[in-house]
Amino acid sequence: MREIAEELRAWRAEGDPVAVATVVETWGSSPRPLGSRMLVSRSGRMAGSVSNGCIEGAVFEEAQGVLATGSPRLLEYGVADDVAFEVGLACGGHIAVFVQPATEVHDRALALLAAERPFVMSTDLRTGQSEIVEGMPETELPVRDGDRLEEPFPRQPHLVIIGAIHIAIPLHRLARVMGYRVSVVDARAQFATRERFPEADELLVAWPDEALAGMTVDRSTAVVILTHDPKFDMPALRAVLPTGAGYIGAIGSRKTNQNRFDGLRQEGFTEAQLARVHGPIGLDLGGRGAEETALGIMAEVTAARFGGTSLSMREKRAAAV
Repeated sequence: MREIAEELRAWRAEGDPVAVATVVETWGSSPRPLGSRMLVSRSGRMAGSVSNGCIEGAVFEEAQGVLATGSPRLLEYGVADDVAFEVGLACGGHIAVFVQPATEVHDRALALLAAERPFVMSTDLRTGQSEIVEGMPETELPVRDGDRLEEPFPRQPHLVIIGAIHIAIPLHRLARVMGYRVSVVDARAQFATRERFPEADELLVAWPDEALAGMTVDRSTAVVILTHDPKFDMPALRAVLPTGAGYIGAIGSRKTNQNRFDGLRQEGFTEAQLARVHGPIGLDLGGRGAEETALGIMAEVTAARFGGTSLSMREKRAAAV
């Protein structure tokens, strides 16, 4: 929804009727994941994608029919269909797309997204009726249960970088490309500057515990501690361990992390809390430069966010055989 929010909001405001096409089922090598969206307006405008170009033309025509009749349609394209072969799904993929007219429920969803208020949108695939329940969802992944699609919309993912060191520069840029809101925190004003971090949403010259106390920290939040200095690391860990952060990572060797954990144990932190810390931080990609380290960190953050295995696809497929 976020990827087409701007267009949907603008077209609805202009009074141009809009059909919303949503991927509601995928099999095999379908090109787009569940929940991917495409908009089609009555005036002929398009935004978003349900198949990276494979079936957009066919969905566009169906969407115009939905706008003409006001009735939703459930479309399926698969390897057995002649249309599927023509549009590029002949490699074993199959995709189901639900097309419905945009309604006031979609307007409310846009308002909640803009306000960073999490919710779940449930859609009846027979009638096209959608409803919204506010609250932080248990998962980020949409689920189809029979004739109902449940779509969670948590807050925009938030990366909090503690320590405005050199690695943090490519890390904040990569996170922004991946759709994260990024906060950079450092008590040293000469480090946390706009010149060094031009793409950060928020620059805080503050101690980490003070900065974290002023933030909403939940499953949508990843906290990356890069300071490698006990006077910053320990306050950051004390502040974030009791929270529901989706990811906590701390740079440093195993020995460094062991020393941190020993100190935190003495302060009363539990083994379960300490086990949440990814340290040493990131996946081992082989490279040791700042950019490679940042990529390894974001790869681990992503795996934690979506429940990934951190295996290569070749290893994962081999294990499934």
